Amino acid sequence: MVKASSHGHPLDALSAEEIKACSKACSYYAEQHELDALRFNVISLKEPTKAELLAYESDKSKTPSRKAYCIVQSFPKSPVNEVHLDVSGSKATVTSWKQVHGVEPLASPDDCLLAEQIAKADPKVREQLKLRGVTDMDLVACDPWSVHMVPCDGRLIQLWLYYRNDDPDDNHYAHPLDFIPVVDLNLKKVVHMDKPHQDKPPKMPTENYNYHHKLVNEWRTDLKPLNVDQPEGPSFQVEGNLIKWQKWHIRTSFNYREGLVLHNVGYEDQGSVRPVVHRASLVEMAVPYGDPNAPFQRKCAFDVGDYGLGFCANSLALGCDCLGHIKYFDAVLNDSKGEVMEIPKAVCLHEEDAGVLWKHMDYRTGHAEVRRSRRLVLSFISTVVNYEYAFYWYFYQDGTIKYEIKLTGELSTNPLSFGEESPEYGTLVMEGVNAQHHQHMFCARLDMAVDDQEGGKGLYVSEVHAEAMPEGPTNPYGNGFIGVETPLTSEAKAAQVADGSKGTYWKVNNPTSRHPSTGKPVAFKLIPQGGPTLLAKPYSLIAKRGLFATKHLWVTPHKEEERYAAGDWVLQAEGGAGLEEWTKQDRSVEAGSDPILWHCFGLTHIVRPEDFPVMPVESAGFTLKPVGFFRGNPGIDIPYQPNAASKLCCGSANGQANGQANGQANGQANGQANGQANGQANGQANGQANGQANGHSANGSSVNGHANGHGDSH
Repeated sequence: MVKASSHGHPLDALSAEEIKACSKACSYYAEQHELDALRFNVISLKEPTKAELLAYESDKSKTPSRKAYCIVQSFPKSPVNEVHLDVSGSKATVTSWKQVHGVEPLASPDDCLLAEQIAKADPKVREQLKLRGVTDMDLVACDPWSVHMVPCDGRLIQLWLYYRNDDPDDNHYAHPLDFIPVVDLNLKKVVHMDKPHQDKPPKMPTENYNYHHKLVNEWRTDLKPLNVDQPEGPSFQVEGNLIKWQKWHIRTSFNYREGLVLHNVGYEDQGSVRPVVHRASLVEMAVPYGDPNAPFQRKCAFDVGDYGLGFCANSLALGCDCLGHIKYFDAVLNDSKGEVMEIPKAVCLHEEDAGVLWKHMDYRTGHAEVRRSRRLVLSFISTVVNYEYAFYWYFYQDGTIKYEIKLTGELSTNPLSFGEESPEYGTLVMEGVNAQHHQHMFCARLDMAVDDQEGGKGLYVSEVHAEAMPEGPTNPYGNGFIGVETPLTSEAKAAQVADGSKGTYWKVNNPTSRHPSTGKPVAFKLIPQGGPTLLAKPYSLIAKRGLFATKHLWVTPHKEEERYAAGDWVLQAEGGAGLEEWTKQDRSVEAGSDPILWHCFGLTHIVRPEDFPVMPVESAGFTLKPVGFFRGNPGIDIPYQPNAASKLCCGSANGQANGQANGQANGQANGQANGQANGQANGQANGQANGQANGHSANGSSVNGHANGHGDSH
């Protein structure tokens, strides 16, 4: 008997043993109901409800039942089934099995590999390849894309075809082919084929342009090592999936769809951990391409709902993806057979220097106080066919949280459309190789809990922007401006587009917790990065499926079933689900509704030749920053710690006579001159010599000598 495993926390992901137990229970149920050809799309933890988690956090004896959620396929009798299981006992037990009609589950990694196998084996595909001079199937790459605007019925994957020029590591995106087969994963055959050039295929680009290290011939020779050294080890502690660092408490989980999820994020302040975030994750992204020429109108992937960020996660490499002292978290998922699929080193935890956190120098004395900023980094990287998405949560010592997505990887290339000499909707990155313009529109779901032990139930959200005062008696000199704050009381009012010219941001306020000086509710503000919303027309299927991307902010009342911005079932969907469906109700989001913020942001990628053959990182994200949450700067207690490992180089002498602070007086570099090295010489070392304090010449603001004898930086 395969037994379910016990776990230390209700949010811990299913273990390998639990996945095996769920697979066995589903297989047994299917056998009893004469369902064969079972294919496991998802086996995952069914998270406890918010109410159950809050009850558990206040009383550990109230442990919720451990449950699993599966999506199982059995074509043709029962193509899509939702299965719930209880795994809290000695074995997994099916508690419900429901067939779901009119939907398609995401394309799993095994589905993507299957699609390529089907296409390569198809006689008509081989015939078309032969017409283009391609006969070696091992040198053909078939990129599996979800199908937007489906051309026919079925569980479909469209394949953009490429050729590897006589080497399996050749960059195939330099050699795009001009026809597109569409396969049905259930029927396991090609059911549609687009040949936009008909019987006159363009010449396949043959010039190589590679990035693989074995195919690059010239390297820079002047790059020297830059090491991250932590002689006493990292400053974080890890207990299971709970992380403690610099007053932050963060619990993590990982699942097939969202990848990394944050839970119960809090900050220690005056002896207690104050809640900041109950749950946060990236729940959807739309990647629409802007080329209306057929068949490229079908290029629009919803990478979270279509593929699953967790399923696409990389196994990270020490010293490459992360630097320093690293703690890795493994991911345990499933494959299509219901077997365990482990991703070692899926999530990276480390800390890094982040520049200056704060500094001030008293120009009268030359005395400076400065503190370096350090940040904790939680990250994972997903490869979704051609693109890499690197996801980073940053935690800072001053209570700031930042989220950054770094986009890199490969452009999805195609030949020019029929009749084109120069692409109107893309960029020629090589002769005959067109990379179409596109957008990456992300949506993060933020369940904030700002100083609220009930998980944010009593919070409310407001919009804030700067506004110039009108002319008049209250603004006689014309310089007046104020911050205008407006509570967002309903879903309709909370659907917002940020105005960068007015510095729009949104505040999450707790009216039951007040700042001791201002008397205002403690808050965190969501600062958008800015950028265009979805550019597709409102009548387009893109806009219907990706309505979330038409605004920068949505706010809804908390509902357990409302998790994904484009709905639960995204692959081949026709739109209308998710935020579009929920916000039509125009529900109240005032205090007491437990408001959920859906922040949409992204990049509009007008392609550059420099984005090829592999794309340098582009970045998108947002910031969460405390507003009146703390009495003052929470980083004031960071100790003075000058970095003793820093060294002078390149002929620097730590100063010049008659002009160098931090070391020199009358000609001695970092040592001794008529007095004391790094101390006293005709004035004050680390500060002043013949008119110099912390870098000021005698012609500057410092007088000859040093007031109070100070010049050290602390």
